[in-house]
Amino acid sequence: MKFFNNDDTKIFALGGLGEVGKNMYCVMHNNEIVITDVGISFPQGELMGVDYIIPDFTFLKKNESKIKALFITHGHEDHIGGIPFLIQTVNIPAIYAPNQAVGLIKRKLEDRNIQYKNLFVYNEKTKVKFKHIEVEFFRTTHSIPDSHGICIHTPNGTVVTTGDFKFDFTPIGPVANLHKMARIGSLGVTLLLSDSTNALNEGISKSESKVDDALSEILKTHTTGRIIIATFASNIYRLKHIVDTCKRNNRKIVTFGRSMENNIEISIEGGYIKNKEIFISAEEANMLPPNKVCILCTGTQGEPLAALSRIANGSHKQIKLQPDDTVIFASSAIPGNALSISRTINKLYLKGIKVYTNTSLSDIHASGHGNEEELKLMIHLIKPKYFMPFHGEHRMLKRHADIGVECGIPKQNTFVLENGDVLSMYKGTIKRAGKIEAGDTYVDGNRIGDVSNAVIRDRKIMSSDGIIVVIANINMNSKKILGRINITTRGFVLVNDNIELLNEIEDIAKKTITNSLTHTNNHSEIKQDIISSISNYASEKTGRNPIILPIIMDIKKG
Repeated sequence: MKFFNNDDTKIFALGGLGEVGKNMYCVMHNNEIVITDVGISFPQGELMGVDYIIPDFTFLKKNESKIKALFITHGHEDHIGGIPFLIQTVNIPAIYAPNQAVGLIKRKLEDRNIQYKNLFVYNEKTKVKFKHIEVEFFRTTHSIPDSHGICIHTPNGTVVTTGDFKFDFTPIGPVANLHKMARIGSLGVTLLLSDSTNALNEGISKSESKVDDALSEILKTHTTGRIIIATFASNIYRLKHIVDTCKRNNRKIVTFGRSMENNIEISIEGGYIKNKEIFISAEEANMLPPNKVCILCTGTQGEPLAALSRIANGSHKQIKLQPDDTVIFASSAIPGNALSISRTINKLYLKGIKVYTNTSLSDIHASGHGNEEELKLMIHLIKPKYFMPFHGEHRMLKRHADIGVECGIPKQNTFVLENGDVLSMYKGTIKRAGKIEAGDTYVDGNRIGDVSNAVIRDRKIMSSDGIIVVIANINMNSKKILGRINITTRGFVLVNDNIELLNEIEDIAKKTITNSLTHTNNHSEIKQDIISSISNYASEKTGRNPIILPIIMDIKKG
């Protein structure tokens, strides 16, 4: 960081640029760093065995003493999912989050047996002051309660980050606080960081109330069977409406899916969802008439282990499909998930189940992110001097930057950045100022960052070409192989159909070891010789390049 003026303010992202997910943004002035959000993203198929992707915390670890607090905009996984990993890696003096997010964070930490005491609830009236930096908040509309934008005042100017937002003038929850946004804008904002998720969508996003009307109509008209609704467990306002609608239509609700159950429980505790008595167990649901039951479950993206997929497969232990069931996908497809969703829908159709999706009935899902006209409204309310689109793939960021220019921001004052790019703000002027570490960190089980690119590469090879394990007992003193060399293979060839090939591999391993023992006692050298000789043979004979794993045991004879 030697290229920075000590009196300037630095702004940079550790995640969330060039991607939808893994959001993490920092503002740094002298010896103070405030962090906004720390999310996760989920790996695609090529990252085999990886559970989550989180930001690289290297820079924060090196500057740990400067960190003052972590501020959370709202409770979605791509904004809070990385918290357990962050506080196990870096000392975070305090976390400030809105009420609903605090409940979700507490549950997340409890699940991992992590003790953390300095978790505080903020609201719109809260102000948090440090020596150089002051933070305040403004209410936004999103698909989860208590969503906020954050305003960070520094000696060199004011930075506003919107979090995820839309402008819904007939929302299920509170209306966004346009008055406070306008007030902040009137006082002067140097830099705006704004949500780019729907920057490619023209017009205005659909109101959640439209979805409510459509779902209400379905529940009112389908009176002969059960209603099965799959929706995002984090869309609390959608869940609240489903609860209210079921109560009006005299249906009880049974929930399936851990995330669904957790979000319902936290929302009841926080007072966002009333009518706790409407929820029943699976056993109680099976004893009621079908037209008195609504099943609320996870599985909107066709996840193989999610509740709806298991129901569609017939493998769910507690719920079996009935001829008069109606299934509603109150969601949209996340990019990359269309095929798995189609598989689930096809299985339902094959069983004669009536299915509503966001394509066949357009009003059963509304995005929580604003479209182009809403992004323009945010820019006009905040009136920033400089503009940095965030939370989106590169094409979304680029389009959002163009929208900023259309709204009067000079093109040279817009920044389409990558994770790790640093902006320097000094006396109201901003320029690019270098780069810091900001890669991906893989989480595999409870291991953080232990999964290297080499490990991922080996997993890919094993998935396509398999593995050959060569086990040999030798005596280094006599330079002899003891007994027969054992060849074990998985995912390479079908053993019973390729006995000759495996016998030949055994012979090659024997000759290679015998030859190696004439000039070395080094296990690593012998193993490398085995890998080289067997890899060449396997590739020549099969066209595959399996992982070769030699195990050499030095047996000492008494």
